[in-house]
Amino acid sequence: MFVMPKAGPLDVDALRAAVGEAVAALKALGNPERLLLLCRMSQGEASVGELEEALGIHQPTLSQQLGVLRREGVVDTRRDGKKVFYRVADQRLLTLLGTLYALYCPKEET
Repeated sequence: MFVMPKAGPLDVDALRAAVGEAVAALKALGNPERLLLLCRMSQGEASVGELEEALGIHQPTLSQQLGVLRREGVVDTRRDGKKVFYRVADQRLLTLLGTLYALYCPKEET
């Protein structure tokens, strides 16, 4: 069982700012397509075509959800010629994705 560490009185203003960031991250993860996209991107950057092929998310849903992730600052992009590559922008989100994976994703049988 996880218990929040006690470090003296709470700084409510700092906590409020942190809660706002956490809520924004959870909203990004709160859509099945966005969560799938972020899970794939947690393995490394990917082009739109690679994301479509790997996840089976087709246009226009793919573009719509990538747009949300871009606007929220959750992903960074890199252009190489005509291709746009996406990657997770925040290490904290990668940590959160790793935790979700450990808790909810099927384990590989050995």
